[in-house]
Amino acid sequence: MKKRYIRKIIPIILLALTLAIIFRSYLFASYVVNGESMEPTLHDGNLLMVNKVVYNLTDVDRFDIIVFHANKRTDYVKRVIGLPGDEIVYKNDELFINGDNVQEPFLEPFRKMRDSKPYTEDFTLEGVTGSVTVPEGKLFVMGDNRRESLDSRKIGFVDAATLVGKVDVKYWPVSDMQLSFG
Repeated sequence: MKKRYIRKIIPIILLALTLAIIFRSYLFASYVVNGESMEPTLHDGNLLMVNKVVYNLTDVDRFDIIVFHANKRTDYVKRVIGLPGDEIVYKNDELFINGDNVQEPFLEPFRKMRDSKPYTEDFTLEGVTGSVTVPEGKLFVMGDNRRESLDSRKIGFVDAATLVGKVDVKYWPVSDMQLSFG
C-alpha cells in the first residue's frame, strides 16, 4: 500500500518542482528592496514579485515600478518617469513632460512629511543627461524618495536591455501587501 502511494506521489512532486523552477526562472522573480530610494511606496526589506513575462520597452508605462540591472552585481528598483521621445523638466517641485504638467500622486505622502524645501529639485533632462529627449531604447527613472535616490539624474538613462521586469506585487510584510503599482 505504501509503495503504491509513493509511486503515485513522486511524479506529482517532480512535476510540481519542475513547474516551480520554470515559474521562478522565466515568469516571475522575487526581489528584496535594499535602501530607502523608493519610500514612501516601498521600504527597505519589502519583498517584491517582479513580472518577467514578455516585459520589454513596448510594455513599459509611465510610472511603472521596474527592476533593472544597474551593473553586473546590482539591480535597482525605480519608477519610470520618461519614455523614449519625452522631454522632461522639473520646475517648482512639479513635473512637466513634453510641456504638460503631470501629477505624481504617489509622492504626496512624502511631500507632506517634509520641510518647506522642494521635494524634487529643479532640473531639465538636458541639464542632467545632455540629451533634450529620452533616446529610443532608453528610460528615465527616479526613486520616489527624490532627495535620497540614486537614479537617472546621476546614472543616466536605463537601457531597455537591462530591464528585468515590472513590480506587480509587494508581498512582505503582509500588512503592507499591494497587488499593483503605477
